[in-house]
Amino acid sequence: MSEPATDVRDPRGDLRWGTIPALVEDAAARFGELEAVVDAHATGAAGGRLTFDQLAHQVSAATRAIVANGVERGDRVAIWAPNGTEWVVAALGAVAAGAVLVPLNTRYRGEEGAYILRSSGARVLFTVRGFLGTDYPALLEDAVSAADRLPDLERIVVLPTGGTPRSAPAAGGDQVAPADVFYREGELCSADVAAGRTASLASGDLSDLVFTSGTTGRPKGVMTTHGQSLRTFATWAEIVGLRARDRYLIVNPMFHTFGYKAGVLACLMAGATMVPEPVFEVEAMLSRIEGEHITVLPGAPAVFQSILDHPGRTSRDLSSLRLVVTGAATVPVELVERLVSELGVETVLTAYGLTEATGTVTMCRRGDPADVVAATSGRAIPDVEVLVVDEAGAGVPVGEPGEVLVRGYNVMQGYFNDPDATEAAVDGEGWLHTGDIGVMDRDGNLTITDRLKDMYINGGFNVYPAEVEAVLRGHPAVSQVAVVGVPDPRLGEVGTAVVVPASDVHVGAGFPDELIEWSRRKLANYKVPARVETVDALPVNAGGKVLKRELRERFGGAGSRGGAGSTSRSDSR
Repeated sequence: MSEPATDVRDPRGDLRWGTIPALVEDAAARFGELEAVVDAHATGAAGGRLTFDQLAHQVSAATRAIVANGVERGDRVAIWAPNGTEWVVAALGAVAAGAVLVPLNTRYRGEEGAYILRSSGARVLFTVRGFLGTDYPALLEDAVSAADRLPDLERIVVLPTGGTPRSAPAAGGDQVAPADVFYREGELCSADVAAGRTASLASGDLSDLVFTSGTTGRPKGVMTTHGQSLRTFATWAEIVGLRARDRYLIVNPMFHTFGYKAGVLACLMAGATMVPEPVFEVEAMLSRIEGEHITVLPGAPAVFQSILDHPGRTSRDLSSLRLVVTGAATVPVELVERLVSELGVETVLTAYGLTEATGTVTMCRRGDPADVVAATSGRAIPDVEVLVVDEAGAGVPVGEPGEVLVRGYNVMQGYFNDPDATEAAVDGEGWLHTGDIGVMDRDGNLTITDRLKDMYINGGFNVYPAEVEAVLRGHPAVSQVAVVGVPDPRLGEVGTAVVVPASDVHVGAGFPDELIEWSRRKLANYKVPARVETVDALPVNAGGKVLKRELRERFGGAGSRGGAGSTSRSDSR
């Protein structure tokens, strides 16, 4: 392995480190005794505070255990757990063993989790019991029938959480093991064997498989390499100005590209301290910012709006906060101005990205005026091309809307085991067709104005209506359904399900509540529709396609009703 460069600003992360485990080793060498992780919720052997040296040691132990359990290069290892030290150690250990990391959303229900595990062929799952009252191994057990097992899954490793000790008993026989038992098995693998596995990895090897739903409603696994992730987020860290001794509150979920790569990987690159927070709760966030002298806080606009509007904010010392990175939804210019004037934040930046482009496509730059930060997602990152085209694929004039296309080193390797979907998304010239509609100004700043795929963003989480619709159609009283995102002052957008009831089923006034509660058992809570409207027929065009724009216009108001025979329910969640 070549000697890593010392300039953290070098955007060629694929050449500097080569692989993610090389980054972990380099961070230990450069920042050894600095705090790497501060986890107020940690209960396991990893501990609440780890230096970069200690973190590298924990990752090495996890790597040995994973190799000892027969995981080979290219095998998939999944993690279904909240933000925390245990997540960081398990994920980095898996990648150092040559495995492909498969993060699962902690809001998934059993059927959703089982689908990802089955589709990815994951051999090992790291998960938890007790997070927000959820027992994830039990969810899987309930969702998977005897005739429909997960044939590739060999071990389920139960990590400790705030309410569950490391040695908590776990049902499920030998397949399910507490973390301490699993990690002790690493003694069966010598340090030299594990190190040899790590040294054999290359920049072009797959590092992760992040599943994201498409318009068909079937989740697809996005394949990304070590080099793509390193290069993209070395660039990200340089642009935002992340630096050694920054204290970075990671509230973005680590199962998401932003939480893992713009959080964990970027902190390792810059020597910043990770302060993981498993749940967004405003009072806890204020305490963490004040108590840990947080300097960096990325998050959805709703996070910052909640902080600014909290009645107890003015009694807290939040003066350490210097850098805010946001995006994923419309950002009011007033929010940017308040972050600067009321909190004293030096830098507020917005960005645009998608999982298929390693999470980052465009970014604002330090020094951009507030109106550019609020109204746009900035310019293309270095060595990445962005085009806005019409339906024929021709570039549109400045200021005109069109589909956003992306080409560069950050474009995914493809969808896992789905060549047809890959071919549909990435054309022969390497352009990724994002399905997003945008407008570009004369300076190259991109503004996303609509979504071809009808995806909407609820509290920072992407929701794909086709996936929700596929589930709702399983209810016996639903004949047809269309789900649209409508504006919400707190969450940005929430889902409204417009339902044509089955002709042979009577639905009463309680039907919206019934369908919402039914969908809660099937879907992650951010996907559950906030409202249900019943109609006699869905509006369609001449080709039979549902006119969702018409539905958004009709039901977009918070107090709207669907007309005769319609019912609705608001759900603040």
